[in-house]
Amino acid sequence: MERTERFYKICKELAKGRSVPMARFLREFEVTRATYHRDIEYLKDRFNAPIEYDRRTHGYRFSPDAERFELPGIWFTTSEAHALLTFEHLLTELQPGLLNHIIHPLHQKLERLFDKGDASLNEVARRIRILSLGYRDIEANYFELISHAVLTRKRLTIVFYNRERDETTTREISPQRLVHYRDNWYLDAYDHMRSDLRTFSLDGMRKFTAAQAA
Repeated sequence: MERTERFYKICKELAKGRSVPMARFLREFEVTRATYHRDIEYLKDRFNAPIEYDRRTHGYRFSPDAERFELPGIWFTTSEAHALLTFEHLLTELQPGLLNHIIHPLHQKLERLFDKGDASLNEVARRIRILSLGYRDIEANYFELISHAVLTRKRLTIVFYNRERDETTTREISPQRLVHYRDNWYLDAYDHMRSDLRTFSLDGMRKFTAAQAA
């Protein structure tokens, strides 16, 4: 049984308001006494779980005086956490700095699933390499707001710089989809000025606002 699952089971049993003998958990989890003690200390130190030892039952319980305790946030198994770390690494390396302010909190939450000094946190960067060639910088807030417009189907007025023609134009567009192609991001959108579907490179976006309702 993985550690995160043990955490859930420990807290679920203790939340019933009674002391649970250690021997019961050792049998169910098939772990050593030392491992179980580490689990208890981890819950107390990292999550401030109000766990106390009950000499009468030789087990543990939640302090009767403590408020109701629940594990914070969403929890994952070790394999799920590894997959998310890999995905986080992919996003970080795909376009450095693009979503750091969003991804960093996720990384901090994932770190809490591993023991201090766990090699898993460093193995992802060591074992998985993403080589990006020729990507062009994008304003992080532009990417976030444009992706939101795509998902909410919001019409935009944009100021767009065409690198090939060396010209800047104002367009009213209806975003359709974001595309990542050859290390760069593009937006497929219906161009109301051209009355046709067009593709815009995100690095060419100079300004955009929500279009005025007709």
